[in-house]
Amino acid sequence: MDIQKEIKTVFKELGLEETNHGSFSGKWHSEGKRDIYTSYSPIDGTQLGKVELSTKDDYEEIIAHLQNAYSIWSEVPGPKRGFVIKEIGDELLRKKALLGKIVSLETGKTQVEGEGEIQEMIDVAYFATGVSRQLYGLTMTSERPEHRLSEQWIPMGIVGVISAFNFPSAVWSWNSFIAAVCGDVVIWKPSTKASLVAIGVIHVIEKVLERLEMPQIFSLIVSRGSQGGEWIATDHRIPLVSFTGSIPVGRKINTTVSARLGKTILELGGNNAAIISSRANMDIALKGLVFGSLATAGQRCTSTRRAIIHEDIYDEFIKKLKAAYSTIKIGNPLEKGVLVGPLIDREAVQTYLSAIETAKKEGGRLLFGGEKITIPGLENGFYVKPAIVEAKMSMPIVQEETFGPLLYVFKYKTIEEAIKIHNSVPQGLSSAIFTTDLSEEHLFLSARGSDCGIVNVNTSTAGAEIGGAFGGEKETGSGRESGSDSWKAYMRRQTVTVNWGKEIPLSQGVRFDF
Repeated sequence: MDIQKEIKTVFKELGLEETNHGSFSGKWHSEGKRDIYTSYSPIDGTQLGKVELSTKDDYEEIIAHLQNAYSIWSEVPGPKRGFVIKEIGDELLRKKALLGKIVSLETGKTQVEGEGEIQEMIDVAYFATGVSRQLYGLTMTSERPEHRLSEQWIPMGIVGVISAFNFPSAVWSWNSFIAAVCGDVVIWKPSTKASLVAIGVIHVIEKVLERLEMPQIFSLIVSRGSQGGEWIATDHRIPLVSFTGSIPVGRKINTTVSARLGKTILELGGNNAAIISSRANMDIALKGLVFGSLATAGQRCTSTRRAIIHEDIYDEFIKKLKAAYSTIKIGNPLEKGVLVGPLIDREAVQTYLSAIETAKKEGGRLLFGGEKITIPGLENGFYVKPAIVEAKMSMPIVQEETFGPLLYVFKYKTIEEAIKIHNSVPQGLSSAIFTTDLSEEHLFLSARGSDCGIVNVNTSTAGAEIGGAFGGEKETGSGRESGSDSWKAYMRRQTVTVNWGKEIPLSQGVRFDF
């Protein structure tokens, strides 16, 4: 496949150029003396395009624009806001193949995963449309006569969304589309590694808002590294910051935002495990584990990092697992049949290889893969052979998240032991058990079971649906995104008391006569 030709086609259709503006505040900022970031495809090292990085002046212009946009948007009725987001979803559907292609080109996702990323945005848009008519508050019984007690939800203002490269647009939509129907406006700081995806998405959305004569409620700031994130985190004009990324950076963001008494939604590292019971359907367990560990080349926050396998089936299952791994096609993610593409960059490859070496030094046994590989014609790409390492929980490396296709495997005797192994890491995002035993299933779902924010039975740790609230516990962070009642995080609650009588009785029987 001619990647250069693919790039030209996508850029032309999405309005991208060789050098693109990285700042959007209702308009794309004019060219100036700014630093330039060059984006290269992890597929083969091809230069995709360049981005002008935002300055502090650009940032201030964006904030001023959003403050004005909020004053207009927050007064638009909720259902009408929902209609606007629905129209955005419709346009994303029309541009799904193009946007999916740029996701694949810039992040190395397979073509089906790239389009799946955009489909997730579409699904969230339609979900948010429904939410726009369900921003409910409660009515409570007042203890005072001729009083009415209720609550209402008010938009917060500007919401900061800092997203990661592995889901370069979908996770942004989880936050932004829900925030938008709540009446908020959004400043988006994407991963620099996926900046062209973000620019392409905003190019599509700005035209919809312009056609509907609505304010440009989504702004963009592309900065080098953490600079833009630091501006957002320290800005008291941004009451809520949603961050997706590593645990160390998440801690820093949380400390900074909390110091100014702002709020955060943190979706940080995952060290997800799947328990494979002796009573599991072996085929389902195998498919769920292989998908969980290898989808997106193991670069999902929900990727399966650990497999905890009952001793009675351990040898047989490992044999099947190695056989499945050996059939997986690794290569250009734009080609049909390829299931595992490249890691995001050279640093990711080195981190992956270092983790395997550390695991071996700590007593782990390499059962499969674990090396850098070269794909003919893609010599400048970042490819590795997925690894299976037999491990012990005493190994410190097992406590860490390695962002790549590295799977640790363990034996267990009893379900209680399996759950203990499962819960023994500091992260708590996604979890799974494969079993046909109802007792095992319900134990895993009980308070004595999984300590994660997401729990799965007979399905993978990866591949969460947008209708459920997404997020984790422990060092994975706090807060929830996307489905269920996650919309409440993007609004502030007001308790409303109305006295419609001719007296002013006080609560708790207090008297204050004068």
